[in-house]
Amino acid sequence: MNEPIAAPSREDPVVQAASEWIGGPFGRRGMVRRRWWTPLRIALAVASLTLALGFIADQPCRSDGWADRADRSMWTSMCYSDVAFLYRERGFADDQIAYRDNALEYPVLTGAVMQATVYAAGSVGSVIDDATDPVTQSTRFFDVTAILMALCALVTVVATARTVPRRPWDAMLVAASPLLLLSATINWDLLAVALAATAIVAWTRERSILAGVLVGLGAAAKLYPVLLLGPMFLVALRAPDRRGALGRFAATAATAALTWGAINLPVAWWAPDGWRAFFDFNADRPADFGSIWYALDLLSPGLVAGKVDTLAVVGGVIALVVIVGLALAAPEQPRLAQLAFLAVASFLLVNKVWSPQYALWLLPLAVLARPRVRDLAIWQGAEVVYFVGVWWYLASLFAPDDPLISDRTYALVTVVRVAALLWFAAMVVRDMFRPEGDPVRPFVSPRVPTVPEVAT
Repeated sequence: MNEPIAAPSREDPVVQAASEWIGGPFGRRGMVRRRWWTPLRIALAVASLTLALGFIADQPCRSDGWADRADRSMWTSMCYSDVAFLYRERGFADDQIAYRDNALEYPVLTGAVMQATVYAAGSVGSVIDDATDPVTQSTRFFDVTAILMALCALVTVVATARTVPRRPWDAMLVAASPLLLLSATINWDLLAVALAATAIVAWTRERSILAGVLVGLGAAAKLYPVLLLGPMFLVALRAPDRRGALGRFAATAATAALTWGAINLPVAWWAPDGWRAFFDFNADRPADFGSIWYALDLLSPGLVAGKVDTLAVVGGVIALVVIVGLALAAPEQPRLAQLAFLAVASFLLVNKVWSPQYALWLLPLAVLARPRVRDLAIWQGAEVVYFVGVWWYLASLFAPDDPLISDRTYALVTVVRVAALLWFAAMVVRDMFRPEGDPVRPFVSPRVPTVPEVAT
């Protein structure tokens, strides 16, 4: 007998209240007819619409080809993207090869995708009009990248729906997210997001080798997916079959390391200086936009000067200890999504940079950890406020005589963003210690009959 799926209008208080406009929540005895429009297909359609709206929102910048960073209208229109600029600034417009001819501050898999996109965009251009000016070429490069990131977003939606099969409607929370609309094409982050999301699905299906391959690929694209290994270990440590679970984790971790090495080592041998650029760049960079350290420096200049690297490491160690303690102290085995969200959120909170699109790293994890519309809306609302604030702040830096936002206001917006993420993390921790209130747990654990069974 098939297990019933979660009905959002019955399970989520916000959706339940909104459903009164269309006749009330779905009845507990209601039967779902088999239709072509399944929850997943609806979510994919909504995601496609969201991504299309995001592409339309980029048109004020796309029409000019992102020609000049000093163009104030680009910041006030909030349509900035790294993609077109990096095409021109990292030598792709001059037929240079990533890592070999020019240093590239991105992991190898992302660099390979960028290089492949250069060739794809060139092929498209040769069919259309074979334009040779760099701005037009970079616009085509952006278009091809946008299509690729859209595909990665759709993969993420599918992975979210498949992680907890009895909660397919949770994918809608990713598909309709304002973060997807605003940030999908800022950078190549959705590549790593899709790989991390599919790695979680593979882990939940006990496909250890596949999970390791996907984690290794994700780490080769953006590095942060390697953080999933810690939560996987903690989940295995709390598993009823601890020995078997730890064996599966070992297979996943070993496969992840081998996959990452297989992608990175050839490039490290072929272009050692270019390969090392990513690590040098991140080690040497100061506190940058979005980080709590940058905000503290604006609020109290000199307070963290020269201490950011130490503070970030100490903060990371403290976060690690706290997450391990929470995982071991929870009354029941925590879910992977809960610990994964806490791990990635902690990394962002102590990191030296926190770009607007990094919120995409958290999006599927947050939905899987606590799929509640109200809580997700509060956290994402703060992200949207920050999204506006950071572009206004950059517009002010490029035109200091006519600032749109002060240093202090930008710092306070950053603090609000941090507070909202901490609040959402607290809700996740509460679910870990009050598993009866976890909205997902009833749909991943064996169902308990609501009426006593009568022996026959």
